[in-house]
Amino acid sequence: MGAETSSFLDSAIMLLYLVATSFFIIGIKRLGSAATARSGNQLAAIGMLLGVAVTLFDQQILRYEWIVAGMVLGGLVGAVLARSVAMTSMPELVALFNGLGGAASALVAWGEWERVGAAGLGPDALVTIGLSLLIGSITLTGSLMAFGKLNGFITGKPITFPAQNILTIVLMASMLVASGLFAWDPSVEMLFWIILGGSLLLGVLTVLPIGGADMPVVISLLNSYSGLAASMAGFVLNNPLLIVSGALVGAAGLILTNIMCVAMNRSLLNVLFGSFGGGDSTAGGADSAGTATDMIIKETNADDIAIQCGYANKVVIVPGYGLAVAQAQHVVKEVATLLEQKGVEVLYGIHPVAGRMPGHMNVLLAEADVPYDQLYDMEQINSEFSTTDVVLIIGANDVVNPAAKSNPGSPIYGMPVLNVQEAGRTIVFKRSLKPGFAGIENELFGAEQNQMFFGDAKKSLQDLVRALKENE
Repeated sequence: MGAETSSFLDSAIMLLYLVATSFFIIGIKRLGSAATARSGNQLAAIGMLLGVAVTLFDQQILRYEWIVAGMVLGGLVGAVLARSVAMTSMPELVALFNGLGGAASALVAWGEWERVGAAGLGPDALVTIGLSLLIGSITLTGSLMAFGKLNGFITGKPITFPAQNILTIVLMASMLVASGLFAWDPSVEMLFWIILGGSLLLGVLTVLPIGGADMPVVISLLNSYSGLAASMAGFVLNNPLLIVSGALVGAAGLILTNIMCVAMNRSLLNVLFGSFGGGDSTAGGADSAGTATDMIIKETNADDIAIQCGYANKVVIVPGYGLAVAQAQHVVKEVATLLEQKGVEVLYGIHPVAGRMPGHMNVLLAEADVPYDQLYDMEQINSEFSTTDVVLIIGANDVVNPAAKSNPGSPIYGMPVLNVQEAGRTIVFKRSLKPGFAGIENELFGAEQNQMFFGDAKKSLQDLVRALKENE
């Protein structure tokens, strides 16, 4: 009877793990749309709660004091961060989460090695301990470097020194060799500490030479690393849910990384080893005052824009990171509402890297109650520009640069961009003519159909709201 009961419990635990995994998969699937993202997040959270509860029962935990204390403290910190962190700082928060996830996996590997000891671990367990320690440590320090670059604690420019890429590759190869030797002969305790120290250093060396503008790609890749580290920790603990959930995170992170690289027409190797994307200089065709060369710039004002938009049939709003920095999402929604009251059709064109991460801009606009059906991704909106009267480009730069299609010598040539130049009129809301992360001038600024509205995005939009109301 005891054996039958044990077998039943084992089957029930596996079934509940499968249910929790299903919640994860459905939750990730629903995160792909702004309309279903909230419920997707809730489903994934339910799956995680179920997984934690089943794991605690499965491992026959007898004392829960530290577990409960950790859950309460972590829940409080998470609740405070969720309510206090601005949308523009979300990539930094994700970077910290990635780093903590990597650290947790490395600590699990460390704890299991200390608990069981080298003599009690088989080769398969030693391999996964080494990999969990390696990947988790890289994720921790790499994420901290990414957080520093995004927050300004560390310069956003690439930090390089001679033979840095060679050193990074050699160090990576050395850590893999050390992990193999550790699995072969775990009695050499020094190998464990070599893997830990070398991996922490590798995370720093990997991220320092990458420019601040490429940090979103790095964060996405580190998110994948954290998932892989968790999956390795699952093998260490023989926990199928941790193995599967870690693999899901790892795969999702790699897919997101690829989406971002394609959106910027860059390879991942170029991002990691190209020392590109500093974004702090005014290179390209702009001088120190932020004025472009060889272009005739036409300025406009809020009253003129109000007249042009008020008589338009269709207006497309293209938001960029400048809108997010200015926290102008609510004002842009007010502009759209006033135009709709005048009978103007309003759509939003979202480039995959318009914010600092894919989906960043969608969430920002959803926060301002912009209807989901007005949000068009790049493939959907590009066919709309030829029938659009006015495009309002707010804080975006490289993602609307026609050079990506017309200038083979441009560093962004081949990068998928929004075809705003096909519209009857484009109006760029921007502080100055300084280039974006690619460091080149935007050919759109001098185009015949383009006008510039200089100033802070939020104040400029507030002036437009005033002008629209006066023209009612």
